[in-house]
Amino acid sequence: MERKLTAILCADVFGYSRLMGENEEATLRTLSSHRKLIDSLIEQHRGRFVNSAGDSVLAEFASVVNAVQCAVEIQTTLKAENASIPAKRRMEFRIGVNLGDVMVDGEQIYGDGVNVAARLESLADPGGICISDTVHAQIRNKLPLSYEDLGEQRVKNIAQPVRVFRVMLEGATRTAIGPTERSLRKHWRGGAFSLVGLAIIVGTIVLVQHLSLRPPNTTASIPPAQSPALTLPDKPSIAVLPFINLSGDREQEYFSDGITDDIITALSRLPGLFVIDRNSAFTYKGKPVRAQQMSRELGVRYVLEGSVRKEADQVRITAQLADATTGADLWAVHYDRPLRDIFALQDEIVQRIVTTLNLQLDLMQRGADVRQTTDNLEAYDNFLRGLVYIWSLTKGDNAKARQMFEKAIGLDPKYARAYAALGYSYWVAWAHQWSHDPHFLDRALQLEQQTIALDDSLAFAHMALGQIYLYKKQYDQATAEAERAIALDPNSAFGYRALAFIMNWSGKPAEGIGLAEKAMRVDPRNRDYYLWLEGGSYTQMGRYEEAIPILKRHLARYPNSFGAHYILVLDYTELGREDEARAEATEVLRLSPNFSLDAEKRLNPQKDQTVANRFYADLRKAGLK
Repeated sequence: MERKLTAILCADVFGYSRLMGENEEATLRTLSSHRKLIDSLIEQHRGRFVNSAGDSVLAEFASVVNAVQCAVEIQTTLKAENASIPAKRRMEFRIGVNLGDVMVDGEQIYGDGVNVAARLESLADPGGICISDTVHAQIRNKLPLSYEDLGEQRVKNIAQPVRVFRVMLEGATRTAIGPTERSLRKHWRGGAFSLVGLAIIVGTIVLVQHLSLRPPNTTASIPPAQSPALTLPDKPSIAVLPFINLSGDREQEYFSDGITDDIITALSRLPGLFVIDRNSAFTYKGKPVRAQQMSRELGVRYVLEGSVRKEADQVRITAQLADATTGADLWAVHYDRPLRDIFALQDEIVQRIVTTLNLQLDLMQRGADVRQTTDNLEAYDNFLRGLVYIWSLTKGDNAKARQMFEKAIGLDPKYARAYAALGYSYWVAWAHQWSHDPHFLDRALQLEQQTIALDDSLAFAHMALGQIYLYKKQYDQATAEAERAIALDPNSAFGYRALAFIMNWSGKPAEGIGLAEKAMRVDPRNRDYYLWLEGGSYTQMGRYEEAIPILKRHLARYPNSFGAHYILVLDYTELGREDEARAEATEVLRLSPNFSLDAEKRLNPQKDQTVANRFYADLRKAGLK
């Protein structure tokens, strides 16, 4: 077996079991956030991520200096991150760094060099770093740090005592340590390193769990070989990791495996969804893996994982959905149920998870933002169902969408996103002439203002407000709201879409083209959706021949796009292609049976009245009255 000398960094979370016991979901979210920072810093310092087991991290470095610099920056960065978290929920890592000879098996490393690093980490204070004497000998004159000699320590499963040094972080330069200094100075002055304090620390050592195998995250400094990533399918794709049995009883494994099996089976029956087979999914059982790793190895966009904990007559089941291409958490949920008919319970929870996932994956594929911002799971399900209905772009489904959003609000009266979606559904009904009720636009405005009172940072609400103000012919206010939406979320395709729409009707169609292209750039999977905006811009500019193929391409995917059929009526009429104009007018009436030219004149937001009058004449000529 190959051997080599390398610098090893081990880290784990202090008090992880307590944090998980108090709030599993919050702990997982914080851990995910902290781990992303740690992984990024490892790569920045030319290290290689080796593996992870739950809350622990193992990495190696070709340079001892880089390893210690990385450890210092990790603790500094996490200190700043924890400042905004309540004290009892803060997540502090302990870090050990060793220089030692290791055995290499593929991408994994083993041996006393790794074990010593793990023992050093267990000796470190929360937020602190311990290093071996071999590391100290290499770096003591190379870094602006000071060290405290803790003497020789006997540690588990290591034959010889290990001489340990604690990194005194307040001895680092201000640029390296930043806000950590003042906190640590206060700690040191408080006598943490008195003989009594040292005895207490040594007496309360908690040894880390053994690190399990895990393929690496490559960096330029130590490049491992990787097999090529599988290509993602052209439809939503998902892998379901075996749910973890947290009951402490191996005989309960059948229940967590059964939950996993049932979810995979139920998802596999859904049309339009690519699901990894159970046999492949279960090869990951008991192995902590990154979502990005699974994306590469299995060729999937999403990963679902979860856990099962049975205690006495209660069961808690958690599930989390992640975007496997980025590692971003998309959704988390837990179910607490009395343990009566175990198989009926299993069926109920599987059905809930699969239903929610199906709605989410469908909406995410269309570019919709489906983040869960309510703790009421039934309210969230109704919200997702409402989004599915509103995307169908028909009168009947728009009415169903409003019902779903109203149910969600009834279940959670502070659910800001449900108010925003409800207001938007009223605006859509008004703009499509699905209702001539003059109160619809005012109701839309009221709901979006109510949303902002609940959460002013919600970009969707400002986007919707922009379109509402456009139809109220308050053009400056409309522009300001759409720009506010983009400022709040610069990667929101819907923000650019709203501003492009406003520019088109406000007499600035050339700007609308550029904004439509920005929307396509941030949402490339759904670029055809935004083509109706580009086609509308060309129509407003009098470039009718160019608009037609763009709009037809959009309609090939979205045949119920009222706006695209409406604009094509204008294009064909302006070009003298009357038969085609009348065919598009028929589509307008199919989608909006209550459409009338008189109502259009009242609600049309066109700023230039000369242009508006010409378009009204085009609509009349095509047979719309």
